Amino acid sequence: MGIPEIAALITAQFPKAILGEDLASTPKALIIDESHLHKVMAFLHSDEHTYFDSLSCLTAIDNGKEAGTMEVVYNLYSIPKNIVLMIKVTLLRENPVVDSVADIWRTANWHEREAFDLFGIQFSNHPDLRRILLPNDWEGHPLRKDYIEQDKYHGMTVVYDRNEKSEKWEAESGKKN
Repeated sequence: MGIPEIAALITAQFPKAILGEDLASTPKALIIDESHLHKVMAFLHSDEHTYFDSLSCLTAIDNGKEAGTMEVVYNLYSIPKNIVLMIKVTLLRENPVVDSVADIWRTANWHEREAFDLFGIQFSNHPDLRRILLPNDWEGHPLRKDYIEQDKYHGMTVVYDRNEKSEKWEAESGKKN
């Protein structure tokens, strides 16, 4: 089953859910209206024709201030049907909010926490949305394109001059990178 058949199944159930396709991505992707995401994902998980029983990956993309958007990308896999599919949703960068799919795939719990931690994306109805990689009192979201690193965190230096460190290593070791 390919993108056209999957798109037809979704459109039959949710006529306004699909905003477009990204056939240049690997795997091929459907772009879903974020307001329909949870219903579409639950359908893809439970429908006998697709049965996407695995959320292989969930990640985010910051398109920058100029674009004013962020994306959440979901890679789905149906083990019994051997079908792969990418789902993308585009969110406003100033207030990136989308429904959680942790109630559909348990693995989404940690994936969504990572996207929250590193990008600041809010997942509505997430059972435990808190930082997963950084300390709770960390300032900002490090994978946003406009992120400014803290100089210090609880007295520890956070920002290092990588060139200075490299020059020091070269002088001490007598080697060049």
